[in-house]
Amino acid sequence: MAVVEELLRIEADGAVSFGNHKLAHKAKLEDFPHAGDLLKVKTFREITKLEKNGMFLYESVPGTSVNAFVEKEDGVEFSVEGDEDAQITIGLTEDKEYEVLIDGKSMGTMKTGLSGKLSLSVELQSVDKVLVKVIQK
Repeated sequence: MAVVEELLRIEADGAVSFGNHKLAHKAKLEDFPHAGDLLKVKTFREITKLEKNGMFLYESVPGTSVNAFVEKEDGVEFSVEGDEDAQITIGLTEDKEYEVLIDGKSMGTMKTGLSGKLSLSVELQSVDKVLVKVIQK
């Protein structure tokens, strides 16, 4: 796995890969068309953020590189890498319960509030990548 040099790309299966946690200075790409939506990414070593049609979708502190990000009817899934452990916030459906799986292991159930945001932590320092699945209950 590697950083996304072009900041944002669409994979052959329609998944989205974005972010470059190695950048020393902020970089962004706006109005990137994908499946009838417009995506915007901002990224560098301190933060990575993805928006769809002006709405929040993903944020990590510090910055991360995300591969194969797929939104599904019942949640999201993606793989993530970075130089440090990261706090990730994902935009989902408001006031719903989700099971969070990290590398196939359940971290339990979390509930989104009125904002629809769900926050989780991933340990990245000692691994190449982490697989994250968030599934609505």
